[in-house]
Amino acid sequence: MTVSVGARLHVGFQNLSLARERLYGGIGIGLEEPRVTVTAEPTTGIDTDDPLVRTYARRAVDALDVSGVALDLEERLPRHVGLGSGTQLALSVLAATARAHGREPRVRERAPQLGRGGRSGVGVATFEAGGFVVDAGHPTSRFTTEPPAEGDWSVPPVVARHDLPADWRFLVVAPEAEPGRNGDDEDASMRAVVERADPTVADEIAGVVTRKLLPAAAAGRLEAFGDAIAEIGRKNGSWYADAQGGVFRPPAGKLVEALETCPVLTGIGQSSWGPVVYGVTDREHADEAKAAAEEALSNLGREGRVLLSAPAGTAGVGSDWRGDSRSRSRSRSRSRSDSSSKPFEKSPHGGARVTVEERS
Repeated sequence: MTVSVGARLHVGFQNLSLARERLYGGIGIGLEEPRVTVTAEPTTGIDTDDPLVRTYARRAVDALDVSGVALDLEERLPRHVGLGSGTQLALSVLAATARAHGREPRVRERAPQLGRGGRSGVGVATFEAGGFVVDAGHPTSRFTTEPPAEGDWSVPPVVARHDLPADWRFLVVAPEAEPGRNGDDEDASMRAVVERADPTVADEIAGVVTRKLLPAAAAGRLEAFGDAIAEIGRKNGSWYADAQGGVFRPPAGKLVEALETCPVLTGIGQSSWGPVVYGVTDREHADEAKAAAEEALSNLGREGRVLLSAPAGTAGVGSDWRGDSRSRSRSRSRSRSDSSSKPFEKSPHGGARVTVEERS
């Protein structure tokens, strides 16, 4: 069984203030590229060379109550850059393991057992169906500044989801930089942000979401959509400014500033803790947008990677679970060592967001 899924962009949260009834409420977009691809075979015990895959495999095997799994990590997302690598890998391992044993993955139900979906529900939602998504967040009374014990939560439900036009292209710029915050460091930073977050910013974001972003997404109006996500990103940045050194973290801020001068780009912002910066354009202007990003990196003296991706889950593109009777060699490497060094290579899996292949 092979599961392949694209990355996600995280635009921001609807609320980080304890003064409002619901906390967090993620806003994000599923991408077709770059991708994580995991192949699984049923076995006894855990068989994989990748330490992180092994960690998620143990949890998946426990959650599914199966004997074990052998896993190949064929493509991987770069870690801690703002593309949702942890959730997409964890859920890919879960789904591949489940399907290898003839089980339903039920990723939304089981994601907390893998430690996912405890703050934002965007990664789980885009794994399920791609698209542009807004989640409901968590009751503030339950989360406060200290999250529940790991796994003791439900993934926040999706309150809005739209397929975005197939000819839109998201520009993804990953400068070589220190990784974004993660793990205990991220948790500590989020607690500090939540404790002092200005609730009036949440009220402003609510107006942008309801009066600008959702209508633009529903109607497929690129400029209006871009203006709305850029505004939400900057308002989120005002919450994080003390924690990350500005509305955007270095060097994302300089990249955002440079890309804002590109006439064919809109919606420029930082994904999650960065350093990935994104923007949106259309297929006709994609090459011009990519050239602008490459020039911006060069002018800043930064190495980095630039990618153009269609949105995942567009009309006619969704989950694709299909059978394949091809046999596999058991002598192959369990994890391709070069996959992490070339995270933006073109995936061979085409447009399908998730592909499952049965192999004998």
